[in-house]
Amino acid sequence: MPDSTSPGSEAPSTVTVIGGGVIGLTCALQLARAGFAVTVVAADAPEDTCSAAAAAIWFPFEAAPKKAVIGWSRESFAYFEALSHDADSGVTMNPGVALYRSEPRRDWWTAALEHLRDARPDELLGGAAAGTVCTMPFVKMSTYLPWLQEQCRAAGIRFVQERVRTLQGFGTESDCIVVAAGLGSAELMQDEEMMPIRGQVVRLSNPGLTGWILDDENPHGMLYIFPRGDDVICGGTAESGSWDANEDPATTAAILRRARALVPALDDAEVLNAKVGLRPFRSATRVETTEHAGRTVVTCYGHGGAGVTMSWGCADEVVRLVHAQTQQA
Repeated sequence: MPDSTSPGSEAPSTVTVIGGGVIGLTCALQLARAGFAVTVVAADAPEDTCSAAAAAIWFPFEAAPKKAVIGWSRESFAYFEALSHDADSGVTMNPGVALYRSEPRRDWWTAALEHLRDARPDELLGGAAAGTVCTMPFVKMSTYLPWLQEQCRAAGIRFVQERVRTLQGFGTESDCIVVAAGLGSAELMQDEEMMPIRGQVVRLSNPGLTGWILDDENPHGMLYIFPRGDDVICGGTAESGSWDANEDPATTAAILRRARALVPALDDAEVLNAKVGLRPFRSATRVETTEHAGRTVVTCYGHGGAGVTMSWGCADEVVRLVHAQTQQA
């Protein structure tokens, strides 16, 4: 990791990260580990962010551009694989199958994986024509977000609860500002490319499932089934432009019908709750140094449905950008 202090300096460079979701926290942690003095400013606690509603399997979904997404996702995969050995992190490595209803193929995201194979006939559920079997990280957000926040505190990161609506005059005491506020980044950066992609999931008790299933081409609507130990996350939706953060009972019922039709073992599983998250989508994930409101800032937002998936790779990129910026200052 780079040394954040310039020759002859007595104190580390200071960085303010705006955003307390999985992207903001991961950026903050990697910056602190690189030697920067970091403050996180966020309006909401981590458990109240969009990140808390994430499924969250490692899966590059609704994110662009593909080449950069693959790179950041591959880097993050290695971090999550290492974290799966820490029982406190909430990360596990789980096998499963991505089903294809039309024809055999390898989706673009599989380029980030080293180990995968074609599904056997007995693994093709619901009339699927083909499938890809692989093992991917699962991140139980109710465990992972508190773990991540505790890692930040242990690294000396300071937290401030505040809603930042403009960068004009903000953070003048910091050597660098990182904007990692999900959808809130649109207002801060006056970025008209940002839009929400609404996702709704249903959480059920786990009747004993171990393998995950992706069934994006399900004729009745997108479907995924992610067992996470004592519960199962079933989804979902991808509604572009919807700002509705409330559960839709009809959508919940539809998700349950699809899931139970594909996996009858879920028929008697107790419905625990339903959650809605607004994925922060942009035509291209914005991890760069730019000028805004009269100062240079580093941005890290627009991850769509792959914020968790790209989090560590993007955070390491942010460290490189911040280091370059503070060295120039």
